[in-house]
Amino acid sequence: MSGRAAPKDWDKFWAADHVYKKLSWSKRRILRLLDRYVQPGMCVLDAGCGSGFFSRYFISRGGRTTALDYSAEALAITRKTTDGKAEAYLQLDLLDSLEMQKHAGRFDLVFSDGLFEHFEPQEQARIMAHLRQSLRSGGLIVTIVPNRWSLWEVIRPLFMPGIREVPFTPGALRKLYRDNGMNLVESGGLNVLPIRFSPEWAGPLFGMLLYAIGGRAAP
Repeated sequence: MSGRAAPKDWDKFWAADHVYKKLSWSKRRILRLLDRYVQPGMCVLDAGCGSGFFSRYFISRGGRTTALDYSAEALAITRKTTDGKAEAYLQLDLLDSLEMQKHAGRFDLVFSDGLFEHFEPQEQARIMAHLRQSLRSGGLIVTIVPNRWSLWEVIRPLFMPGIREVPFTPGALRKLYRDNGMNLVESGGLNVLPIRFSPEWAGPLFGMLLYAIGGRAAP
């Protein structure tokens, strides 16, 4: 059985007026990372779009953006956040092989922030395989996940009641890519402290967030 939250729990989470809809120092650091890869005209999938924060960013950078989420409430918020400017808003289960097959070879960049940690390892592998399948030749998957060694993990349950997650270690995130036919372009950590001046040299070990970027390995 999946360990992820039920749709009603996600709908309740995204309906709340909380900080995750706003620009934070962690989001600033993610945007700086994305700025190196996002180009106008790219076909982008925001997988697990949540509040639509990053969908709005991709649209602002000229990306032809598809917003996807499991939660109808999240998609409604994303449509509002993006002023309806995304190319598509998809309520879709990323574990659904038949539905994901419809998007094979479609995207130049697939992005997820706070997605994989809500699934069991076997489900993570299936999702990564589906996202890999959705890439065009030369496309990239950018993944942001919580770090097991971050202090954030101590207080996270207070801010996300009812939402279960299993944070990653840097090695586990890299393994998720390697085991599912992906070549890593880069990986690391972000936002050791949720303030402007943060010791980013320690990010790969103690950053609140871990990231990995990679493309399909050669057959």
